[in-house]
Amino acid sequence: MTQKNARIGVDIGGTFTDVALDLDGTLFTGKVLTNYAQPEQAIIDGINVVCEKAGIDLKQVTTVIHGTTLVTNSLIERRGANTAFITTEGFRDVVEMRTENRFEQYDLNLTLPTPLVSRTSRYTLNERIGASGEILTPLDKEELYALVKKVLAAGYEAVAVGFIHSYTNDAHEVQVAKAFAEIAPELSVSISSHVSPQIREFQRFNTVIANAYVRPQVSDYLGRLLSRLNEMGINCPVFMMHSAGGLISVETASEFPVRLLESGPAGGAIFAAKLATSYGEDQVVSFDMGGTTAKICLIENGRPKTANTFEVARTYRFAKGSGMPLSTPVVEMVEIGAGGGSIAHVDDMKQIRVGPKSAASEPGPACYMRGGENPTVTDANLLLGRLDPDFFAGGAIPLSVDFATQAMHNKVAEKVGLDEKQAAFGVTEVVDENMANAARVHTVENGKEIAKFTMIAFGGGAPLHACRLCEKLSINSLLIPSGAGVGSAIGFLNAPFSYEATLGMYQRLNNFDASKVNDVLDALRKEAIAFVQKGAGEVETTTQVQAFMRYTGQGAEVAVDIPYQAYTDADVAMFKEKFEASYNELFGRVIDGLAIEITNWSITVASKLEAAAPINLRHKGKTVEVTKTREFFDAALRETVTASEVERKSLNAGDLIAGPAVIVEEETSIVVTSGYAAIAQDDKSILLVNKKTMETE
Repeated sequence: MTQKNARIGVDIGGTFTDVALDLDGTLFTGKVLTNYAQPEQAIIDGINVVCEKAGIDLKQVTTVIHGTTLVTNSLIERRGANTAFITTEGFRDVVEMRTENRFEQYDLNLTLPTPLVSRTSRYTLNERIGASGEILTPLDKEELYALVKKVLAAGYEAVAVGFIHSYTNDAHEVQVAKAFAEIAPELSVSISSHVSPQIREFQRFNTVIANAYVRPQVSDYLGRLLSRLNEMGINCPVFMMHSAGGLISVETASEFPVRLLESGPAGGAIFAAKLATSYGEDQVVSFDMGGTTAKICLIENGRPKTANTFEVARTYRFAKGSGMPLSTPVVEMVEIGAGGGSIAHVDDMKQIRVGPKSAASEPGPACYMRGGENPTVTDANLLLGRLDPDFFAGGAIPLSVDFATQAMHNKVAEKVGLDEKQAAFGVTEVVDENMANAARVHTVENGKEIAKFTMIAFGGGAPLHACRLCEKLSINSLLIPSGAGVGSAIGFLNAPFSYEATLGMYQRLNNFDASKVNDVLDALRKEAIAFVQKGAGEVETTTQVQAFMRYTGQGAEVAVDIPYQAYTDADVAMFKEKFEASYNELFGRVIDGLAIEITNWSITVASKLEAAAPINLRHKGKTVEVTKTREFFDAALRETVTASEVERKSLNAGDLIAGPAVIVEEETSIVVTSGYAAIAQDDKSILLVNKKTMETE
């Protein structure tokens, strides 16, 4: 009997754990509630669900790919290891002083995240490396070993090391790591020159501290997961999704857990990017709404927008600078507390607010009948007729309209003088406007006009809200792919093995040193290839290079794509041209007369994937007869409408369902408002099109 290729993607979210099984090209999906006490148990449960659906034995699984929110949750909830930080004398308080930027200029009582390591756990050594890598003050061996013994005596579980300018020369940080390894080889030690060798000490120090802070917990979790999988007879390779949208080995994830920060949402962006390439859509906004959060990402020319910094634990909603900045490669997206489990409440001004607190999976929304007493977005959708109480999660989770009604009455309706249905409309409208506003801000910040984009929506909650978002954002085309309810898990199965190596190396273009640039890029590429081969073995790879450039005197850089090649001094003109093109695209102009400089370099090596098969979108279809109807509240019309109800699996390519309609499936439901029509596609996706644009075709 021929061995089948059975690859499983598992995404642990705040409410649900999503699982997708690709069995020789046939997809089987499932959802289970996330287990907070034992996250690995939800993975086991989910794998059992999809293997049972596919009719295969657990031993037949060939690959497991996993994304997790464990790192993000540990940083936000401060559940990491007791960590010490060692830095250069005089720089002990960098993580406390931050950048001294006031993100809220007129707020006299700014609340900032407390550093992960308190001042009493921050130590210094008398050493100094210059900005060009020269050793200005050598590290004293006696002082070093005295500090090592002091740290060990204090009983720390992890150590982070970050020296000034160590990105140009890692000698002193490596020396400290070796000293700890000699005396306490079991102790977890992270050094900034390996975790994040980039310019800007505040971000670099934060990153290495965060890596050390979560490393013991992540290593322990991954060890438990591998052990449980082996006990079940699943002895296949296990890989992790990282924040920049690629796969890495478990060993790499254990060494650099900070790279797992946004691993789940990154899978969703990869999922949407592949679909965008297949459909030939160059401008796409992906909308991923799960049980706890909603994520929005821009995808242009088949590539999600990426960044080299990311903020966690923001103390002010949407406010850049109010969180803990980490220098690690990520898929750039805006994330807000607007999921199905987001809790609705009434503030002191008698206004309805939603999130960021979530009912999560324990106890869950009130309608789950698991002890939850607070109304959530899911409760509101149920009261508005957008969810079938008997077919939620394929019928696995029965919903109670009575419980949802009671919670909405007690916590919202009674306080604002509305009935339960009006209050539910208020809840959904608030959360939809929050998400639409986040999308507007994100696209404007990137110099784009969102009305020109196509939306791809996935996650359990997105198909319920996406059509309303499109109305608010004047988007005319919306795609709901097959398997949308578990989009991130499917994205894991489409991701390449990849690794992004970065290095801070300052150069002005008027002093461009081509040989030095070539040496740096060659070293970064070798580093990245080594990590890719650790997971994928000897495979064909692609190489992408980015230079982070700015005008002299500016505080932030623009990521500029440049070709990977051997440069000569004459290529300085090419660097200038590409920077000005990128700068002009973002800001609409260039600045004459200012010098240009490069601060950081990045190389991404990825295993080469097969090109996405092209799919021609059907923008017209033949109306099908629907016998079943359901009433739901249409927000744009401000009234309850009689909507067609159809099962997604019954639709054939070219079938057209005019809104209002509800298209149901196991993991989610697609709400088609009165202003849109749904057209089934050849790949089983559903295209929602604004009726006004259809009439003009």
